[in-house]
Amino acid sequence: MVGRIEGAPRHRRAAMTLKSLILRVIPVLLLAVLAPALQANQAPLSVDQRLLQAHNEERTALGLPPLQWNAKLAAEAAGWADHLSQLGALIHSGTAPDDTDGENLWAGTAGAYSPEEMVGLWRAEKKNFRLGIFPNNSSTGRLDDVGHYTQIVWRQSRQVGCAIAHSETDDFLVCRYAEGGNVMGQRPY
Repeated sequence: MVGRIEGAPRHRRAAMTLKSLILRVIPVLLLAVLAPALQANQAPLSVDQRLLQAHNEERTALGLPPLQWNAKLAAEAAGWADHLSQLGALIHSGTAPDDTDGENLWAGTAGAYSPEEMVGLWRAEKKNFRLGIFPNNSSTGRLDDVGHYTQIVWRQSRQVGCAIAHSETDDFLVCRYAEGGNVMGQRPY
């Protein structure tokens, strides 16, 4: 009767169940205790990695493939973010008609927001999102209430590059996406 307990006395089954429970709980507790120490030995993530991770957390939650970092898109985003920081306003770049890249813009008080919070404000648009054919994805009827979110989760977007620029009063985040999302007549995912 190796490996079977249904024929064992009740007190023996309880002991075996307790032992099984302990063997399952101890590794979890050890991991919880050791995780901070293990993380302390890792190099901190760069701003680029943190921005990418913030995007991919939302995509992963939806079962979408993660975005990959694209240095060319990041360089383009840096140029536009610098321009916006000098301008002091949010204006989408005037891309060429054949450009299929997407773009999200954000601005806020200098030094007040982490990269995760910046992307998090776009992700928060999810509360107004409803699945359907674009542009009918906003429960408020306003595309501006979901457009950043739909770009983050757009199923055909596979690459992203972002940059943050600083003015005396504000930070400016620009993210560029390939392939761009928010295409009329298509589903975001």
